[in-house]
Amino acid sequence: MAGCMLYWAEGSKSRNSVRLTNSDLNLLRFFCSFLKTCFEPEPERFRVALHVYLGNGLSVAEIENHWLDALGLPRSCLRAHAIDVKPTSSSGRKKNKLPYGVCSLEICSTEIVQHIYGAIQEYARFEEPRWLG
Repeated sequence: MAGCMLYWAEGSKSRNSVRLTNSDLNLLRFFCSFLKTCFEPEPERFRVALHVYLGNGLSVAEIENHWLDALGLPRSCLRAHAIDVKPTSSSGRKKNKLPYGVCSLEICSTEIVQHIYGAIQEYARFEEPRWLG
């Protein structure tokens, strides 16, 4: 139930994929564990894309390893990253706020996302026709 509610609150609402994007490592670790436990996808079905900020003393490889190790996923899951040389503020004042950037975790599966949508509607007792595939 918690994984479904997390997706409802934070996930992108697509008909064909499950995607959650966040900077909180524990949140994404929990969501990844939910997907692995409930749906048993092959690890290669996961996609990981990062939005990273350089200039914080970490290399792109270190940032990739940080996320992949935490999520228990192979390097083959990595997709193209968005890389910013400067932090979110061009003045540089917000340096190191997100040293590991933001991670987007995705599985392209109409079956999984429709299952999650159905569970959300069941738990919360409502119907959302826009979610029907």
